[in-house]
Amino acid sequence: MRIGELARRTDVSPRLLRYYEEQGLLRPVRRPSGYREYRVADVERVRRIRTLLAAGLNTTTIAEVLPCTVDTGNGLAAACPDLLTDLHRERDRITTAITELRSARTMLDTIIQATPR
Repeated sequence: MRIGELARRTDVSPRLLRYYEEQGLLRPVRRPSGYREYRVADVERVRRIRTLLAAGLNTTTIAEVLPCTVDTGNGLAAACPDLLTDLHRERDRITTAITELRSARTMLDTIIQATPR
C-alpha cells in the first residue's frame, strides 16, 4: 500500500510516517518510481509506535524496544528479558520529570497567589 493508504488506516499524517521512516521505525520498499510501498504489517507497527510514543518514549528509544514488543491483546508487552531494564529506566525518567513539573506548578501557584488582584 502507498503512504496515503497507510495514513488513512492509522490516522497518522504522511509527513509523520516519513519522519518515522527517517528515524528507522518504518522501512517501506522503494519502487523504481520512488514511491514508498508499505506492507499490511506496517499498520500494526505504526500502532505500536503510537502506543510507545504515548507511553513517553522518544523515537530513539522506540527504535531499540520496538523489535522486542508483542501485542498481548490487552496492550504491548516486553518480549525480550533485557527490555524491562530499559523500560524501568524510561519510567524513572518520566517519574523525575513529573516530580519536577509538580514542583514548578507549586512555585507558579505561589507566585499567582502572592500577586495582588
